[in-house]
Amino acid sequence: MLATGFCFVGVTALVKTLGTEVPAPQAAFLRFLMGLVFLAPVLPRLLHLRLSGFQWRLVVGRGVFHSFGVALWFFAMARLPLADVTALNYLNPILITLGAGIFLGDKLAARRLAAVGVALIGALIILRPGLREISLGHIAMLGTASAFAGSYMISKRLSDDLDPALIVALMSVTVSIGLLPVALPVWVTPTGLQLVQLAGVALLATLGHYFMTLAFRAGPMTVTQPVTFLQLVWAVLLGALVFGEEPDPYVIFGGGLILAAVSFITFREAQLKRRDAGRAVEATKP
Repeated sequence: MLATGFCFVGVTALVKTLGTEVPAPQAAFLRFLMGLVFLAPVLPRLLHLRLSGFQWRLVVGRGVFHSFGVALWFFAMARLPLADVTALNYLNPILITLGAGIFLGDKLAARRLAAVGVALIGALIILRPGLREISLGHIAMLGTASAFAGSYMISKRLSDDLDPALIVALMSVTVSIGLLPVALPVWVTPTGLQLVQLAGVALLATLGHYFMTLAFRAGPMTVTQPVTFLQLVWAVLLGALVFGEEPDPYVIFGGGLILAAVSFITFREAQLKRRDAGRAVEATKP
């Protein structure tokens, strides 16, 4: 997850330099299409892949979620400071927690719901509705966080059955197909420099997703997700030093609240798992 964070901050910086010259759906499509080049050694294995009907539904569902999420993210990235984008991205594990409770039947205890409430307060502090204009970029980021939460929950389920490289390759193929119809109507001819930037985005993003899938296989999502808190530090520094963005204390404070909520949920998950493991051991004693 630490390597994932480095890669995704690099992606954020490169997309920021692209600005709005390349339409968001086209930039997102080119990023995933170029990502297939880096996955070339894995692609032949897809031809011999035998998935169940349920697994195919998961693959297609993740492609739909991620297509929406990445298009909205490219749109927001060109219009918001790096810290805003990174801080609002921290809503992912909170939305994953809610999604697991609503759709996967996980128990949402009072403490966990309280942590979710704290995280939502953090998001309100970042957005500050009524005190400043909420731009389309902010709305897009809320959509991004929701779509990526769905994508990551499916990725966690797929990681139980498939090799991480195959999961990333399947995502790249399905998202490329999903974005093509919305990219063609707004297509503009990219310059050579823009293609190089998008190739860099594709490389770093592909590596980031691969590392993230490895992390999901190695440990529970509630443990791996909080490591991403370092991305906010890097994003604030990068925004200030490279893009001249003045650090916003409200964004930092709001992001900190979201991170505190995520960390609390992680701590509670670890406590409950240790307790359940202890009870299981006790139950096996004669």
